[in-house]
Amino acid sequence: MGLADPAQPGRFPGCPFRALTGFDCPGCGTLRALHQLTHAHVAAAADYNLLLVAVLPCAAVVWLRVVTGRTGRRVLPPWLARAMLIVLVLWTVVRNLPVLGGVLAA
Repeated sequence: MGLADPAQPGRFPGCPFRALTGFDCPGCGTLRALHQLTHAHVAAAADYNLLLVAVLPCAAVVWLRVVTGRTGRRVLPPWLARAMLIVLVLWTVVRNLPVLGGVLAA
C-alpha cells in the first residue's frame, strides 16, 4: 500500500456509490488516507477521510484487547453496532453538505 499512490488516476477502481449517486460514501478517501498514514502524514490522511483517522486509535485498542485476551465474552457491547451505524450515516450526510464547500469531501 505504501508504494502505489492511490491518488494517481487509473491505479485503483473508483467508488461504486459515488459513481451511482455522485455523493461520497463513508469510506471514500480511505485508501488515500491509509496511504498517507503509511508515510506519517496524519493531516493529509485526515483531509482524505477524517472519520478513519479518528476511528483507527479506537480500533487499535479493541484489537489489542482481543489479542491480549482482555475481553470478556463479548468484544464489543451490543449498543455499539447501532452507534457505529448512526455515526456512519451522520458522517455520510455531513461530508456531503454543500455548506462545507468540499472541506470534508475526499
